[in-house]
Amino acid sequence: MSVNVKQLAAEKAVEYVEDGMKVGLGTGSTAYWAIRKLGERVQQGLKITAVATSRASEEQARELGIPLVAFGDIDSLDLTIDGADELDSRLQLIKGGGGALLREKIVAVNSTRMIVVADESKAVETLGKFPLPVEIIPFAWEWTLAQLNKLGCSAALRRSGDDLYKTDNGNYIADCRFDTITSAPELALSLQSIPGVVEHGLFIGIADMAIIGKNDGSIEIVEGENHL
Repeated sequence: MSVNVKQLAAEKAVEYVEDGMKVGLGTGSTAYWAIRKLGERVQQGLKITAVATSRASEEQARELGIPLVAFGDIDSLDLTIDGADELDSRLQLIKGGGGALLREKIVAVNSTRMIVVADESKAVETLGKFPLPVEIIPFAWEWTLAQLNKLGCSAALRRSGDDLYKTDNGNYIADCRFDTITSAPELALSLQSIPGVVEHGLFIGIADMAIIGKNDGSIEIVEGENHL
């Protein structure tokens, strides 16, 4: 029977959750397994409160009995567990394949620690093979897309069937194909300077640890510098 490497990494990350913690719940296929395991631990008596980064994760948490709290009722989180579409050895990430990058970044930045869970296919030497998601507002999106293309990528709006994909915030996602991102910090600054860009999927200096599930059933843990 083949090993579910995403589940392997996610369940290892949940071991870092302790009684009384305020936890951020990520979004996506790997975060799904972390939420599921967290639900099991809550049913076994673990006492936590949580916030979710998407409607899908919120719904899953409610079904599992994980206590959710309003953002206005807390000022920070102890730990966020989330996936990544790509990560390098410096724990620089590309996120947003699931469309929740803005909410994921808000939650991660306001957490004392962020643990990234991924399978080994997501670990790369240089970011960029995965198209970089950029959340943009619908107003004058054609102009914003043109500005993104000037950065040397091929940008296209994400679609959902015949319609344009919309985030939980009502915005569009531009998937930007760079092939190779030589300097993630420089690109992040360039993206932030474009009017119409709400947020981008480069997570730099945010992740503190990566737990990578491998096909042979082992786990690799990569430690980074705490971002706070």
